[in-house]
Amino acid sequence: MPPAGMPEGDIKALTTLCDLVDRELVVIIGWAKHIPGFSSLSLGDQMNLLQSAWMEILILGIVYRSLPYDDKLVYAEDYIMDEEHSRLAGLLELYRAILQLVRRYKKLKVEKEEFVTLKALALANSDSMYIEDPEAVQKLQDLLHEALQDHELSQHHEEPRRMGKLLLTLPLLRQTATKAVQHFYSVKLQGKVPMHKLFLEMLEAKV
Repeated sequence: MPPAGMPEGDIKALTTLCDLVDRELVVIIGWAKHIPGFSSLSLGDQMNLLQSAWMEILILGIVYRSLPYDDKLVYAEDYIMDEEHSRLAGLLELYRAILQLVRRYKKLKVEKEEFVTLKALALANSDSMYIEDPEAVQKLQDLLHEALQDHELSQHHEEPRRMGKLLLTLPLLRQTATKAVQHFYSVKLQGKVPMHKLFLEMLEAKV
């Protein structure tokens, strides 16, 4: 029987989410290798950036999938949670935080190309203290900023402040990712929800 502090519904929902996160992490690692300039970094810095930003990238994926919906979060095509479902699963605070991001991006009518670049910027804009070659990481950041700038100039030249508005969503994204990491780390400490090795390693690296 589950302990009083974690009802059975919580365990079932969190087990499903942990499985989804682990699968998504494998996808994120593969995706990062295709970012121009990322593979040129040392393996150590590639791992430092991934360990620092994986939750931000994961949340941006959830946000993008959730854009067509009203007040629902699409963790996967077959796993969608509304407010009530989130409350029952003990995820209400996280639901509200991610939904705030969804509403920001909806208001901006963010396009797929912009989301992809923001994900790459979240990865490059690491807060890791262990970067081996800051200049190489800065070069990657500059490349990605230029890519976003070029896109905005060609597709949204009538909105000169659009790029600034997009970049201003990144601090909120980082705050939300921090909340998510803290939540899943507390789940880990309770030891009642099975977590895969990759997810555990990435979680440990963030705490």
